[in-house]
Amino acid sequence: MQRKTTKLTFAAMGKNKLARFEQNLTFKNMVQLPESMAGKWNDFFKNTKLITLELACGHGAYTVGLARLFPERNFIGIDRKGARMWKGAKTAIEENLDNAAFIRIQIDHCAEHFSANEVDEIWITFADPQPNKDRKKLTHPMFLARYKQFLKPDGIINLKTDDDHLYEYTLDLITEKNYELLENQNDIYNWDDITEELKIKTYYEQKWLQIGKTIKYLKFRI
Repeated sequence: MQRKTTKLTFAAMGKNKLARFEQNLTFKNMVQLPESMAGKWNDFFKNTKLITLELACGHGAYTVGLARLFPERNFIGIDRKGARMWKGAKTAIEENLDNAAFIRIQIDHCAEHFSANEVDEIWITFADPQPNKDRKKLTHPMFLARYKQFLKPDGIINLKTDDDHLYEYTLDLITEKNYELLENQNDIYNWDDITEELKIKTYYEQKWLQIGKTIKYLKFRI
């Protein structure tokens, strides 16, 4: 009986994903596997507001949360999993957040979809820490070199994570490369000056907080 239940569960999950993929195609704020969006974002948003990216955005909680806080800016969530981004895109449409959008691509190809100086800020929130694969960390020099192609010269990178290794790896890299460290907090919820954007909680952050993990934060320029 348990096997039948499991099969039915997987079948339901598959149908749910397919339904979300189909609905994504109807969302005006979702761009899926385009040839290139470089230099086209002002036309997409129909304005020239500053652009912030959330990399590996998952369900898009941070993209949506930032769009709520800062209507004067545009926010783009990037992920390869359309079924997850569906939630953020749907929420943004329901709340009339015209400054939130999502693009379904691999992070490795992000530089193909933004022109030089097109992006002002990047958020990396609870990305896979890749403990045994430094080259896959989203703060590895290889990725930072890609971001530099489209970040403005004074562009900012924010890392929010529960993972000690990713936090320490990135902090060491900032020191080694002589990047400009703007903020360093190893427990943001014990920080008196915590900002509103840092209070936004993703699904994974809520999960880690429930089991007593501390949340770390780094803000820097490359």
